[in-house]
Amino acid sequence: MRTFIAIELPEEIKTILERIQNDLKQTHADVKWVNPENIHLTLKFLGEIDEDLIEQIRSILNGIAQKNSSFNICLSNLGVFPKLQYPRVIWIGITNDQPVIKIAEDLEKEMIKIGLPAESRAFSSHITLGRVRSPLNRKILVEKLELLNQNFPSLKPDFKVSNLTLFKSTLTPAGPIYEALFRCPLKD
Repeated sequence: MRTFIAIELPEEIKTILERIQNDLKQTHADVKWVNPENIHLTLKFLGEIDEDLIEQIRSILNGIAQKNSSFNICLSNLGVFPKLQYPRVIWIGITNDQPVIKIAEDLEKEMIKIGLPAESRAFSSHITLGRVRSPLNRKILVEKLELLNQNFPSLKPDFKVSNLTLFKSTLTPAGPIYEALFRCPLKD
């Protein structure tokens, strides 16, 4: 099954991110937007795994969760990969991300121990909003991103992270369907 480990976002944060997506949609750029219900912060993409590994992953996730206290993170600014003039992925960053980075690094080490492949690039704390499919209206999209970023610092919405979640991802023609297989609570 196709899986990933992530931090779930509260509904009020998803609503804010949906509003940002709606602002960006007005550019009519060719972007495949993440369904607001599916927006999350990925800690580790596992890909296709054997169901036999689920209990090992649960044990690892529980161990990491019990070593880390719940914490708050804050949405920061909009960004793109690889660069603003040629966006491929539109994302929103977070501040106070030291606990997120530590957890992601710990997950990486533990998943390698059970035979899952290492990431090819360094972890980056971000929440994906959409993927650019073509250059259609790219210039307008970039201008809108810059404008939204100028106004974004006034928002600074934050939220508490209290669980690490293993998700199953089922790909369908209408888009992926995410199902939480289990949640591991962080220490209070």
